[in-house]
Amino acid sequence: MVMADIFDVIADGTRRDILQLLRERAASGEHGTSVSQIVGELGVSQPTVSKHLKVLREAELVSVREEGQHRYYSLSTGPLDVVDDWLVPFFDDGLAAAEAAATPALPDSAAAAADLVGRAAASTKHALESVLKKIPGR
Repeated sequence: MVMADIFDVIADGTRRDILQLLRERAASGEHGTSVSQIVGELGVSQPTVSKHLKVLREAELVSVREEGQHRYYSLSTGPLDVVDDWLVPFFDDGLAAAEAAATPALPDSAAAAADLVGRAAASTKHALESVLKKIPGR
């Protein structure tokens, strides 16, 4: 899926609410949430929830498991990880600029080394957080 499409999908408040609900339920150990649970939790009509779940499914942001006549939805973080990876450099650059303005000047070699270490640490932290998010029950 194209990143612009992901932004279009997550731009809708109801879809973001559904994703948040699925994230919270997964964090509490649940392995899927039914449409009726989503309807009850969000107070949105069943047809509206079904319409939004279809969009989220097509964007591969949710997966569905069928058990008899029931469907259980779970969050799929892969497409969000792509968005996260794209956004992180913007925050890192803004943070670096703010820190530079508040910090006394270092010699160029020390500043370059500090920048390299800081970027490596931020990248490692982001990678670790992404892996930890994928562990069930976290």
